[in-house]
Amino acid sequence: MEWLLITIVVLLAVLYLPYLFKTARLKKINISNIPKEGDWANLSDGNIFYRWFHPKKEHSNGETIVLVHGFSTPSFVWGGLIDNFCDSGFKVLVYDHFGRGFSERPGINYDKVLYVRSLKDLIDDQGIEGKVHLVGYSMGGPIVGYFAEKYFDQTKSMSLIAPAGFQQAMSGVNSWTIKPIIGEWFWHVFNNRIYGVGRMSETAYSDDPLSINEEEFLENFNKQLAFKGFTESLLSTVRHFNLLDCRRMYKDVGNLDIPTFVVWGKNDGVVPHSSSENLKECIPHSELFTIEEGTHDITYRQPTEVGKAINEFLLKKT
Repeated sequence: MEWLLITIVVLLAVLYLPYLFKTARLKKINISNIPKEGDWANLSDGNIFYRWFHPKKEHSNGETIVLVHGFSTPSFVWGGLIDNFCDSGFKVLVYDHFGRGFSERPGINYDKVLYVRSLKDLIDDQGIEGKVHLVGYSMGGPIVGYFAEKYFDQTKSMSLIAPAGFQQAMSGVNSWTIKPIIGEWFWHVFNNRIYGVGRMSETAYSDDPLSINEEEFLENFNKQLAFKGFTESLLSTVRHFNLLDCRRMYKDVGNLDIPTFVVWGKNDGVVPHSSSENLKECIPHSELFTIEEGTHDITYRQPTEVGKAINEFLLKKT
């Protein structure tokens, strides 16, 4: 019996050490860590990082675009699209979800209610009046959709880039890896397999002059890994935000007749292009633009093509 107890203690220690190695040096994010170009907005769930981009005064059309990023990559993924929008007269607001980028990492459930609430809180905090154009990438698609469903009177259009919500399973995620305690251990100890090492994207390089290629992408992505709570926010999102089946929401939003534009890569291996057919069934009036050689990373690998297509759509709705 004594040997069994010793064996269990040793085994637990062996399991705990790699977890400790991965988490001991993580620090709590504070306002001194955020880039000087942006700021924190104090919302109901904590401080969220945001940044404004403005057109030249003489070119302003008075309308606002809010860019909503995806599951793990924060707002830097929008870098290649912003000038395109500003040059056409739009004000552009970008932000990092709680738990990502330079936003705080509150210890709460990362469910659809949180993501919609934080978007609503930020719009209110920034004093944005009237309707806004929402652009959602991957997980940002369902967030935009749920927001539009609840706040129809504040939504002028939706532009969805490879939106989640029609998958059978989430790549790399098994049911046992999200169980309490086991999930926290696995996602920290094996985070190199989940994110941050090697290629994060399906394509390593793009000849688009506005693209973010792999070396720059990883440099920016890895900055958020220095702070406590990033891994927990991803794990909590998988546990509490159903990103696999959002058909009910998309159908309801489809009935609201909100102008909707969809951009998808033909070779998307994360959210398959075939899902565009499901989306079209839910939102029959949506317009689909397909990038023939595009994968899931089109937002930052083919930003010129993506930005031009969305920009042309938005200009017709101003």
